[in-house]
Amino acid sequence: MTARPTVWRSLVREIRVNRSAQIALFILAIMIFCALAAPVLSGHDPLTLNLESGRFLPPFFVSGGSFQHPFGTDSSGRDVFARVLYGGRISLVLGFLPVALGAGIGVPLGLLSGYLGGRTDDLIMRLNDCLLAFPAILIALILVAFLGQGILNLMIAVGIAYAPTFARVARSSALGERSKDYVTGAHANGASLPRILFRHVLPNILNSVVVVATMSFASALLESAGLSFLGLGVRPPTPEWGAMLAEGKADFYQAWWTLVFPGAAIFLTVLCLNMLGDSLRDALDPRSASRG
Repeated sequence: MTARPTVWRSLVREIRVNRSAQIALFILAIMIFCALAAPVLSGHDPLTLNLESGRFLPPFFVSGGSFQHPFGTDSSGRDVFARVLYGGRISLVLGFLPVALGAGIGVPLGLLSGYLGGRTDDLIMRLNDCLLAFPAILIALILVAFLGQGILNLMIAVGIAYAPTFARVARSSALGERSKDYVTGAHANGASLPRILFRHVLPNILNSVVVVATMSFASALLESAGLSFLGLGVRPPTPEWGAMLAEGKADFYQAWWTLVFPGAAIFLTVLCLNMLGDSLRDALDPRSASRG
């Protein structure tokens, strides 16, 4: 028994009728394409320095700017357009992979907790409650400080910070599924615990997991960018939107574009992800749709 086709049919149906979801998906697709095609679109190496004559060149629409550097250059003469495009590769991954990691940790624990109940449920949920007592950004901040800087450590830290949210959602959904006939039948037929949880229960709670994952994507991207901004994430000079904000803040009054363009990329991505997440929630969660 599987609910996956229903999930994807619901997603496609909602996107077809929801103009906001269509716009958000279109913009996100463009941003992903631009990030993947960065070497072709930019024509510049994001790490190449030009300290002699290329510092603080303005964008093309400002007097003195040119299409050679559409978004201008920074204090080291690096092309801002190239850095925004290449930074999209890292920033988008830092939004997606931590959420996938958080789901990979939290969902199995939540399924186990909700299905078994008893002491197992108490132990997992009390540990989960301890983690939920702290904001996700604080947990990620502590873990990054402990693990050290770097893209991999940043993804691990943010992913662990989101695991309790997925565990809570999976447990709540599993509690409603464990007494249903298909679970009872699978247990009576001698199905193993992993088979019951992942073959039977998980597909039927996938709606809730997908909704939480979509809404968490934007938050994870923001928190990853925030940690990089604080100097605890991606190491300079690697192009990443949060790190670019940190580098550009000191030059804002002299070269506002070094701050505005990476900030605009973060804003647009998070906005589109939230719009898409709201649409998917309406499609996959009948309770939210009925309330609306």
